Amino acid sequence: MFRILQGDVGSGKTIISLIVAANVIESNNQVVLMAPTEILAKQHFDLAEKIFKFSNVNIEFLTGKTKAKEKKKIQENLLNGKIDFLIGTHAVFQNKIIFKSLGMAIIDEQHKFGVKQRIELSKKGGSNCDILLMSATPIPRTLVMVVYGDMDVSRIIEKPRHRKEIITLSKPEEKIDEILHFIKKQINFGNQVFWVCPLIEESKKLDYSAAVKQYKFLSQKFHNEVGLLHGELSKDEKNEVLKRFLEKKINILVSTTVIEVGIDFPNANVIIIENSNKFGLSQLHQLRGRVGRGLNQATCILLYKNNLSDNARKRIRILKSSNDGFFIADEDMKLRGFGDILGYKQSGIKDFKVADPVRHADLFDIAEENIKNINLNQKNFKGYEFLMKLFDKVEIINDIDKKIISLE
Repeated sequence: MFRILQGDVGSGKTIISLIVAANVIESNNQVVLMAPTEILAKQHFDLAEKIFKFSNVNIEFLTGKTKAKEKKKIQENLLNGKIDFLIGTHAVFQNKIIFKSLGMAIIDEQHKFGVKQRIELSKKGGSNCDILLMSATPIPRTLVMVVYGDMDVSRIIEKPRHRKEIITLSKPEEKIDEILHFIKKQINFGNQVFWVCPLIEESKKLDYSAAVKQYKFLSQKFHNEVGLLHGELSKDEKNEVLKRFLEKKINILVSTTVIEVGIDFPNANVIIIENSNKFGLSQLHQLRGRVGRGLNQATCILLYKNNLSDNARKRIRILKSSNDGFFIADEDMKLRGFGDILGYKQSGIKDFKVADPVRHADLFDIAEENIKNINLNQKNFKGYEFLMKLFDKVEIINDIDKKIISLE
């Protein structure tokens, strides 16, 4: 199996992956699940322990911060088959991590990993290892691999019954007073707020909003109601801030993009994203998915500076028009390009000799059906031999055209 499971944030991808993992473990094979952050990996580990609580499944947790003694014990137990299910971060694909019989690799938030990292993990199970990728917004290269037929796709198109569509608005930074007034009303209604900035500290080179500066500014407006979260805080400091936010001791959490994955607070219903024009579509959609997990209506406000580029305007327009992660990923591919199918590049425009996978997607659907027919019966291949001759002819014509252009 080489499959991507696509579903919006909170749609149930993790539960499905754990059900699949249970089947693999039952067949006496091991499973590994890799997540991009320690917070998200721990969230998966805690859920897996609850699900498998009354079974004989042995689950372990591994990150770069795991102590050497514990890591060595995990390495030994993986090799002798005593661990059935390993959950962790990038640490799970390191050279010293060797499995006795890896049957499936699950990669959550696959767009957060490089192509090489995903390959290194899948290699640990050999050619018979099943690969399950999960994402709300697949990277352009993944979408094209789906088009080519190298990867199958399963989509979760329904959301929990109580889930409401997130209202997405865009506002220039000059209207900050309107936003502050809106936040005060939301806090009075009992809602909490995420305020996302692209930088931790101010930069002389980049005219981006900084989390530390915004934290100080908001703390003056909302006394004792604001917390700060970013990647340079220690694990204990992060946990303390998140705990205070979960217990509603603070109502506004100013953060960098560390909240993009693995943060689940049902009472957070407003997210403000500063310099939104500097983020990619997929990242904006992931950030937006941090709110709207409870019963109340959620709102996402995209702040932007003046003089937006055409691409930035398009990104904001697309995000405001849809809450569908697959549609947004598809539009992202059209803007960014689709990268190398056989290489490691995950985006970028490529030239095709006969058809373009974005503009001529219908042709690729037909081609996939033809390939399946050939696989079922090799005799069917004779019916397509003329296409090979046509392909050669197209190549010759393209070469001649290039030479004429170079002469001009």
